Parts: sequence; C-alpha cells; structure tokens
Amino acid sequence: MNAPREIGVGSARQYYREMSELPRWKRPTMARWCDLENELDRWREAGRIATLWWRDDDAATADGRLDRLLSIVTDVPISLAVIPAAAGPELAAYLAQPSRSDRLAPIGILQHGWRHMNHAGDGRKSEFPPGRSSHAIASELAAGQARLKGLFGTRALAVLVPPWNRLDPSFLLLLADCGLSGISQVKPRHTACPAPGITEVNVHVDLVSWAGDRGFIGEAQALGGIVGHLRARRLIELDASEPTGILTHHLVQDERTETFLRQLVAVTRTHPAARWLDAASVFPNAVGHPV
Repeated sequence: MNAPREIGVGSARQYYREMSELPRWKRPTMARWCDLENELDRWREAGRIATLWWRDDDAATADGRLDRLLSIVTDVPISLAVIPAAAGPELAAYLAQPSRSDRLAPIGILQHGWRHMNHAGDGRKSEFPPGRSSHAIASELAAGQARLKGLFGTRALAVLVPPWNRLDPSFLLLLADCGLSGISQVKPRHTACPAPGITEVNVHVDLVSWAGDRGFIGEAQALGGIVGHLRARRLIELDASEPTGILTHHLVQDERTETFLRQLVAVTRTHPAARWLDAASVFPNAVGHPV
C-alpha cells in the first residue's frame, strides 16, 4: 500500500494510522545492508538461527539464463520449480553435469504445475482456478510428478509450486492422492499443514517488479522484505519456524538482481546466525525415492 502523491492533513493522518495498525510484516518498509546485519545480530544474541531458502520459478530448459543463475554461487542450495510438461532430458542432463554435481550445495527440483497454462476465465491467472474439474487437475498433478521423477530421480521432491502461486483451496485435498506432500506459494503461511499429509512452506520476497518494468524491485525494497519477515519471525508475529523464502525468476533476471543476490549471499554466508536450507530440509517429508 502506498500513500497518495497528494494527500490532505486529515487523509494523511488516517493513512498513517491505518499503516500503524497493520501487522509489522505487512507494513511497506525499506532497509539497508546494515539493517540486515543488525537483524541477524539480534538472532545471534537470542541464540537462534535465521533460516532462509531460495526458490527459482519457471525452469524448463537448459540455457544461458539458468547457467547464470547457478553460477552466482556454488555453496547456497537452490530449489528449481520445473514445469513438467515443458522439461525434457536435456535439462536433466544439464543438471547432472559434473560442474553442477560438484556444487557444494544441492539443487532441488519442485513441481511447477503441469503446463503453466492459465485456465482462469477472467481475473488473476491460475492453472488451478475454482471451477476446474478435480479429475483433470488430479490427472495433471499425477502426470507432473511421474514426469519429474522419471527425469530427475531422487532429486525431484513431491512439492507443488502452483503457477502464479495460486491453487484454489478446494484442491488441496487432491495433492496427497497425486503423490504430493508439500506446497509452496507466496505469503507467510497460516498453518504448516493446510491439508492432511501436506506441508506448506512459502516464499516471501519476490525480487521481480511484475507491476513495473519486470526488472529488479530495488535493493531497499528487497532488503525491507527480508528484514521485515525475519524480524516478524523473531518477534513471533509470524510462524517463526517457516524459513524466510527468496523468490527469483531466472528467465527475466537482470544484472541488478544478480548483484543483489551476490551481496545477499556474501552477507548471509558469513554471518553465524544465518543458514540457507536445501529443499530436502525445507520439505523433509517430500524427499523423492528411486523410480
């Protein structure tokens, strides 16, 4: 929420009163690198570890953009949300190359829907909007799991990342029957178990300015989101056990985003109170088995 450009005294007071009544993590904030370091210091003083995880969406092919993403660091785990219907053996072979296998941190594979196709008649895009046939959705989800396990073996986790981060809640009960045991969307979770046998772990800071030029959201805003979520977890204003999730999209990633990510990794990897988690640690019940 942003204040209007021109605002009267009474309206301004109302705006800032409304903002002050929002939970801390919902307030628009800006931050600097020193704010992130200070927040991590607070975690260390409390004897706690600030956990983070990194999800990148829309993977389908092995190309230079994916290579640039993975070359940013070799010791931070990354979870790739792969579009099953668009992925093929070349992506599996690319990730199995020695240069990928020798990474100090693993690359996890999550299921990014089925075709990443919009089925919403109007309104916000969704592959799984209300009104779709449960049978059709179950068939797609099961086919997606089978395809990813066939391509990636144990690296593929039974975790659904709905395209556009939208799955109508009525379909949550389908996931377990389709071989899925986890879901990841965007927002602080309300519960760790939204349906029987399903664990939810979301991401919280999307680095892409989708409403703007589809470039980087900016250093101050990105750090504000990270620091805000970490602080809310530390103060138990949110589920403290949900790791702070960073979301990237390598297909539209620009140089400013890459610069930010390198600095983020440098700061967090050297701080004793910060720890990056791999997909298997985030979703321990979704670890794949040989097919």
